[in-house]
Amino acid sequence: MTRPRDERGSTSVALTLLLPVLLTFVWVAMGAAMYHFGSTAAQSAAQTAASAAAAEHGTTSACEQAAAAFIATLGDTLTDVSVTCRRTATTATATITGTALSLVPGWAPTIIQTATVAVERISG
Repeated sequence: MTRPRDERGSTSVALTLLLPVLLTFVWVAMGAAMYHFGSTAAQSAAQTAASAAAAEHGTTSACEQAAAAFIATLGDTLTDVSVTCRRTATTATATITGTALSLVPGWAPTIIQTATVAVERISG
């Protein structure tokens, strides 16, 4: 007759092996979420700025002011932000460049988002 194996402590060993994998997965997921949030915030800022420039009497100055006002509401979601606005007779374009938050020390992912909107014109 054989005795059953003593399995005391096997759960501790399993958790010791599994926990670093689980924590790494959570860490990577949080980093991806922070990058996505920064990218979405930059896209919203670009859309807001381009819409301000595309208004009937909009200017590139209005574009830059709208972007600055929107970015001020984001807190530290984006840092080192630069705004580039361009308006032609038919389109208004805003480009937002910034640095997203990062969980990795020394690594700062750069985000560049551009939005183009048709300029409002009254014809007739």
